[in-house]
Amino acid sequence: MDKSFWKVGHRPTLYAAFLYFDLAFMVWVLLGPLGVQIAKDLGLTHAQKGMMVATPVLAGAILRLFMGVLVDHLKPKLAGAIGQVIVIVALFFAWYFGIHSYAQALILGGFLGVAGASFAVALPLASRWYPPEHQGTALGIAGAGNSGTALAALIAPSLAIAFGWTNVFGLALLPLIVVFIFYLLVARDAPECPPPKSLAEYLKVLQDSDAWWFMFFYSVTFGGFVGLASSLTIYFNTQYGLDPKMAGFFTAACVFAGSLVRPIGGNVADRIGGIKSLTAMYVLAAIFLSIVSIGLPEAWMALAVFVCAMLSLGMGNGAVFQLVPQRFRKEIGVMTGLVGMAGGVGGFYLASSLGYSKQVTGSYQAGFLIFAALAVAALAGLTAVKGRWRTTWGSPQLTSARI
Repeated sequence: MDKSFWKVGHRPTLYAAFLYFDLAFMVWVLLGPLGVQIAKDLGLTHAQKGMMVATPVLAGAILRLFMGVLVDHLKPKLAGAIGQVIVIVALFFAWYFGIHSYAQALILGGFLGVAGASFAVALPLASRWYPPEHQGTALGIAGAGNSGTALAALIAPSLAIAFGWTNVFGLALLPLIVVFIFYLLVARDAPECPPPKSLAEYLKVLQDSDAWWFMFFYSVTFGGFVGLASSLTIYFNTQYGLDPKMAGFFTAACVFAGSLVRPIGGNVADRIGGIKSLTAMYVLAAIFLSIVSIGLPEAWMALAVFVCAMLSLGMGNGAVFQLVPQRFRKEIGVMTGLVGMAGGVGGFYLASSLGYSKQVTGSYQAGFLIFAALAVAALAGLTAVKGRWRTTWGSPQLTSARI
């Protein structure tokens, strides 16, 4: 990593943004790793299992837009503090009173969406401290909080076996509260926070076609990442008969791969340009999702392909957010919310469609193939706009960053 990166910005805030993001993402997808046990106790169908793990993803997607607005009006640190309190209270209620029906599981999923909205806080909190040439690296480090989804997959099934899945909600409160205190103590808002904008100004961003392109691109990279992170424990259990604990380990391996390479993806994009990096990632993601759709005969084979797919999607996440701050520097708060919302919508689609695909056709193939087709569509879109991007806002005369 470039040594000059550590000479700029505010390192404690970067660490606080990462930890907040990490723990928030851990609880955001918590219903996925616990899905096998919850579904057994509540008697859920394949479609209901898919919808249960997809609900927090959709709620997080919608709430990211509102959190993006809150970030610009209250500044990132306060917005993040409010979000953390809501999640802590919701988990306390789920632990103390329990979850006894499918409807209650969906309600909890809605509140866990607030944790998913942390994306719209953590990234601007870190981004505003760093100059353009270091945006990919800074947002990659903050965005590596995606690894929280792997912590959930790795730990939650084992805790559920030992203490019961309801008590996992209570145990999750312990690290959340510790990180909340650390966040309050060390995180600082950057001196150059843009002034709040009116709702009309937020909507004005949507009149720019580039905003829609970024939303679509991220709906594939992040949507694929979080959709798989939410669904793979159930997938490995249903498809290969793995017990919840082993299915969780397999899922954690996939998610760790995708989350840990996000900073690398940002750094690579800083060095060779976000467009080149993103192009390669879409090609690879489409190939690996297509391979896994055929239903490989052994679980370890599927694991290997899913790891490769998640590496591609994770690198793509870093590449997208190397580009966004270059194009929308002044609107980074609302754009983080909009792009993050689109990513969550993509994740909701993948997670829910896998459940419906299994229930309707008896196979997960259709769900995977349609998402692979979306990766190809994103590749075509990127190819269509890259020339214009490189000669306008990405031209060497306007930025020192590689586009």
